[in-house]
Amino acid sequence: MTRPDPLAKLVEQLQRLPGIGAKSAQRLAYHILKTPREEVDRLGEAMREVKDRVTYCSTCSNITDVDPCFFCTHAGRDQRIICVVEGPENVNGVEKTRQFNGLYHVLMGALSPLHGVGPDDLKIRDLLGRVANGGVEEVILATNPNVEGEATAIYLAKLLKPLGIKVTRIAMGVPVGSDLEYADDVTMQRAMEGRREI
Repeated sequence: MTRPDPLAKLVEQLQRLPGIGAKSAQRLAYHILKTPREEVDRLGEAMREVKDRVTYCSTCSNITDVDPCFFCTHAGRDQRIICVVEGPENVNGVEKTRQFNGLYHVLMGALSPLHGVGPDDLKIRDLLGRVANGGVEEVILATNPNVEGEATAIYLAKLLKPLGIKVTRIAMGVPVGSDLEYADDVTMQRAMEGRREI
């Protein structure tokens, strides 16, 4: 016996979400089927509202429902420092630390020649324009600690340093709570390079 067409369609659409395989999609579909109509309507409305109201900030490219975004317009943020990240989800990661009070710039990806992503595919020109406008003293490169992120950071540093600003890279190393025996060579190298006096 096959599933009813609407249920099969729902499973098919849920499988298109990242990290959702066939079994997870099926579980979610049956959960939605059992959920009261009002809750399903609220979920559907929330998804429609995200598509209708959420956009990208014209200044930093972060996601927002008001343009320019909260970070770019907040008077309490340090306008002299820009933290460069690959995607909007990285902004949340930095904000959770409560250690950074500057501005952001979202590249919308990382350099990846193998996947056809070059400098013109990222928001690099916008970043250079923001720095050229003056007032920026430091750019923190907070790209991911992988091959693409490292290549992007090196590329950006070469473009930014001639502009006379301080260019820094976030320290990377051994995560808190892990054992040194499980750290790979690159992680240990980064941990040693990022060490500081105590």
